[in-house]
Amino acid sequence: MRESYHDELNANTDDIVSMADLVRSAVERATTSLINADLGLAEQVISADARIDTLHDEIEQRSFNLLARQAPVAGELRTVVAVLRMCYELSRMGDLAVHVAETARHRYPDHAVPEPVAAQFTRMAKIADQMILTASQTLVNRDAENARELADKDTAIDDIRADQFRMLLSDTWPYGVEEAVDTALLGRYYERIADHAVAIGSRIIYIVTGEAPEGEDWPKVF
Repeated sequence: MRESYHDELNANTDDIVSMADLVRSAVERATTSLINADLGLAEQVISADARIDTLHDEIEQRSFNLLARQAPVAGELRTVVAVLRMCYELSRMGDLAVHVAETARHRYPDHAVPEPVAAQFTRMAKIADQMILTASQTLVNRDAENARELADKDTAIDDIRADQFRMLLSDTWPYGVEEAVDTALLGRYYERIADHAVAIGSRIIYIVTGEAPEGEDWPKVF
C-alpha cells in the first residue's frame, strides 16, 4: 500500500513537470503567433490547452484520492496540498497563453502589436519561460534557494511593464487606441504568467521548509 502511495505522490510531481513543459510551449508559441501574426500557430495554442486542462484534472483527482484514502501527514501532506495549488497556477498560465493567441487570431491578418512593443513581449516571454523552467526544476530538486530567485526575476517583467505604460501614456505614442488597448491587456497577461510562477515558487519553499516566504514580493501560500 505504501509503495502505491509513494508512486502516486511521484506521479503528481511528474505531471506537474509535464504541465510546466506544456505551458512553456504554449507561451512560446503564443508569443510567436502574436509577433508574426501566425493564425495557424495561434489555433494550435488554443487547441492544445485541452491537454493542460486534462493534466490539471488528473492531478486534482489523484490528490483528492490521496487525501481521502491515505491521510498523509507532515511533509507529505504539505506536498499534496501544495501540488494542488501548483496545478491551478499552471492551468491559469495556460489560459493566459490562450488569451495571447486569441488576441493574435482576432487581429489577423494584421499584427496585434507594433514593432517596438513586439520586442518587449519577446523579452517578457523569454523571462517567463525561464521562470516556469526554474519553478519546475526546483520542484523536482526540492531547491528552496533557487525558488527564492523567482521573486527577483518577476521584477524584470514588472520593469518592462512600467516601460510599456510610459510608452503608452507618452504624447509621442504614434499608434492608435486599438493598439494601445491590446498592448495594455497583453502586458497584463504576461505579468500574470510571471506572478503565477512566483506563486509556484512560494509553494515549493513551503514544501521544503514548512514555512511560506514573507514579504510584498511573495503571495500568500494559502
